[in-house]
Amino acid sequence: MKLAILGPGGIARSMATAAKGLPEVELYAVGSRTYEKAKAFAKEWGFEKAYGSYEEMLSDPQVELVYVATPHSHHYQYAKMSLEHGKHVLVEKAFTVNAAQAEELIRMSEEKGLLLAEAIWTRYMPSRKMIDDLVESGAIGKVTSLTANLGYVMPHVERLQEPSLAGGALLDLGVYPINFALMVFHGQVEKVTSTAVMSPKGIDWMNSITLTFDDGRMAVLHSNMLAQPDRQGVINGDKGYMEIQNINNCEEIRVYDLDRKLTATYPVPEQINGYEYELLSCVKAIREGQTECPEMPHSEILRVMRLMDGIRKDWGMKFPCE
Repeated sequence: MKLAILGPGGIARSMATAAKGLPEVELYAVGSRTYEKAKAFAKEWGFEKAYGSYEEMLSDPQVELVYVATPHSHHYQYAKMSLEHGKHVLVEKAFTVNAAQAEELIRMSEEKGLLLAEAIWTRYMPSRKMIDDLVESGAIGKVTSLTANLGYVMPHVERLQEPSLAGGALLDLGVYPINFALMVFHGQVEKVTSTAVMSPKGIDWMNSITLTFDDGRMAVLHSNMLAQPDRQGVINGDKGYMEIQNINNCEEIRVYDLDRKLTATYPVPEQINGYEYELLSCVKAIREGQTECPEMPHSEILRVMRLMDGIRKDWGMKFPCE
């Protein structure tokens, strides 16, 4: 499968690392707004072609799968452009700025019979099934609640500070605790309450979100771009609880009993860097003629985007591109 990277920034390097270790993926093309940047990235990682414009790269008939690695504000524009050129597309999270953009892209992909997937890597990792299996086994009894948090000290990262680039903690970090909750609790979200601390420019620096599900279960979530919390997820049951060490890339699962004694630990499989699983899922789906990946189907992409739209509406947080 010939992979092209659109936007050779920091996260594109992680994707290139994973792709380089997969025989199923060929590092084919890199597109940037400047040829020099594309050429340097292609040379460093071993891509065959470099293009000084996205349009030029997408016009290459040999490109099969495009990974969109631009800031959030431009995901819609370049995913749409890729679909219009007949390419399968993997879009970095957050999928788009809002649900309306996501709906249009999904409609296009289904009409054209092209794969459209979101690169929310935690959905694709083997640890995801491990967590599900442990919950379903009754290892911690009947589960009623969970907590999850994610944060990094990133006040210096321009794209996260700028409303014009759809910055803020929610779309970049909060999307992980939200996905974590939706992967554990499969019911409908009945109520959402949230609060945020906003920057002078009007983006959220940190937030707290509580999701109440229609079956009475509850998820309490936090994301923060000014501090470094423990990145932990805790799933609570009536026979114990389960700790997920790093919800952003699970390192270990720990099970505790009602006496808070550790009863079991589960290491996760070794990996290249974790990005490989979404690539492998895309390759498989494309070969099977699918327009979505089962790990993150279009319905779940829309579910997450609609939740975040509602949360931002409550905060009065709107991006200039909307």
